[in-house]
Amino acid sequence: MTETTSLAAEPRTIVGKANRRLAAEGKIPAVLYGPTREPIALSVNRHDFEVFMSHAGGGSTLVSLLVEGESKPINAIIKELQVSPVKGTILHVDFQAIRMDRKIQATVSLHLVGDSQGVKEGGILMHNLHTVHVEALPGDLPEAIEVDISELELGDTLHVSDVAAPENVEIVDEPEAIVCSVTTPSAEPVEEEVLEEGEEPELVGEEGEEASAEESQESEES
Repeated sequence: MTETTSLAAEPRTIVGKANRRLAAEGKIPAVLYGPTREPIALSVNRHDFEVFMSHAGGGSTLVSLLVEGESKPINAIIKELQVSPVKGTILHVDFQAIRMDRKIQATVSLHLVGDSQGVKEGGILMHNLHTVHVEALPGDLPEAIEVDISELELGDTLHVSDVAAPENVEIVDEPEAIVCSVTTPSAEPVEEEVLEEGEEPELVGEEGEEASAEESQESEES
């Protein structure tokens, strides 16, 4: 199950393009919101957050936010991360405040385990779905769900309905969604004959026969 880790945060007044100043200070802009509280702009230490994420369990990550000025820690999940497409650095974090006694929906990674029998026989494993949406109490959220593919043979398909969720966890995605499948390798494409520049293809059929007859007649007349 997901472990809760503490993370310090402080309110911020810097917003918009001015957030570049936070980057220079080694901080990441963030926001905290929830059904029972007004959104609040925050910042977190970049180094601390990156260390935290290196041990986190993906979309179901729980965090106990120690917000400066708040009397109690705030239980939250990381709802969204904005990442630079160029540098890969974290640009912004969305925290969602939660209650530990109420079920929530979260994204959980699927980890394929085992060696597929079909792959051993030369098949190709197609991994279509890497995460699923689940519903559970925050304390019951798994860091990931393991999916055993060792029994998959050539032509087999594994659906969401075949995934065994942990106790007290419900997968809410479409049951027929494809998680992975083992396909037969396609035949190698036949290479077409490449004509040299200026060369014409050989005529076949009626047109080819007519051309051959004309050539024969011209030869007899000469």
